[in-house]
Amino acid sequence: MYLAKRVAAGSLILIMVLSTTMMSLSASGAKTTYEYYVAGDPDDYVPEPGDVSGGLLLAGGSTDVAEAMEWMIEKSGGGDFVVIRCAGTDAYNPWIYKQLGGVDSCETIIFLKDEACSDPFVLAKIRNAEALFIAGGNQWDYVRMWKGTAVEDAIHDVLQKNAPIGGTSAGLAILGEFCFSAERNTIDSDEALTNPYHPRLTLEQDFLTMPNMGDKITDSHFVARDRMGRLVTFLARIVQDEWADVAMGIGIDEKVALGVDEYGKVTLFDACNDGTGAAYFLTTTRTPDVCQPRTPLTFTGVSVFKMTMTSTFDLASWTGSEGVEYTLNAVDGVLESTQPGGSVY
Repeated sequence: MYLAKRVAAGSLILIMVLSTTMMSLSASGAKTTYEYYVAGDPDDYVPEPGDVSGGLLLAGGSTDVAEAMEWMIEKSGGGDFVVIRCAGTDAYNPWIYKQLGGVDSCETIIFLKDEACSDPFVLAKIRNAEALFIAGGNQWDYVRMWKGTAVEDAIHDVLQKNAPIGGTSAGLAILGEFCFSAERNTIDSDEALTNPYHPRLTLEQDFLTMPNMGDKITDSHFVARDRMGRLVTFLARIVQDEWADVAMGIGIDEKVALGVDEYGKVTLFDACNDGTGAAYFLTTTRTPDVCQPRTPLTFTGVSVFKMTMTSTFDLASWTGSEGVEYTLNAVDGVLESTQPGGSVY
């Protein structure tokens, strides 16, 4: 069974989806607050004690990594896999329920209006999830719509019952203690390094509290969009603005995901499975030399651990082995590396 419904102010709109055929009834002029789709059993699944285990899935965007999603499904104990987002489609439902399998249902909630954040049906679906996944999109939608609402509380309720939580791209962005909010659109590395207080370099804190993610900020599409310089600048801002004495950054390549178990041990999944995908763990060692508005950044001594499929990393202790270790220095807005050849990646 594949079922969907839209909920509108003053009316209930039901859509039944069979195969690829959709039949819909709508109320003229109604304001839709969210869309809900389910593949599988729409009733709440009750797992056996001990079947569900906690963890974080941190995904770098672009193609989802099937092996990583299967890791999350296994941790769900075969329960209800819930996807939340503010734009897009229910494309995860058939992929997870029909192709990957192993779940009682895959449900997608698409938030369209602020009112959805207090809707009892929406909140119950999130709280009842045995796995919760935050899809890509625009992280400002998530910060603007969910922060300080019952949705934020419901996400934390999933965490408290020791169920896995994951996110990709924009969904990844909000899983650290700090996040780049994209309130005024995105920013590239050159712009950030040239002006650490650029109007588009908007940072957020005090949103989600995930295990082992304190003092950390994440970034996705990492090498493909050349985001090392902006992640270094994010760290400089966090330290300069005294949000943390030591700040840590996690940059993840496209088609790469990190499965972090409840103890902090990291497993790297690479959709290409050729050993080229990587994740980068950055740590500040001092305060910036120069971090001021409209002034190129000078910030030295940022340590980097590059993790590939042959490496290990522990998020709880922030230590790794069998990776590549080097130092980055931003000098007058130009990023330099101690690696042979000077590569920042």
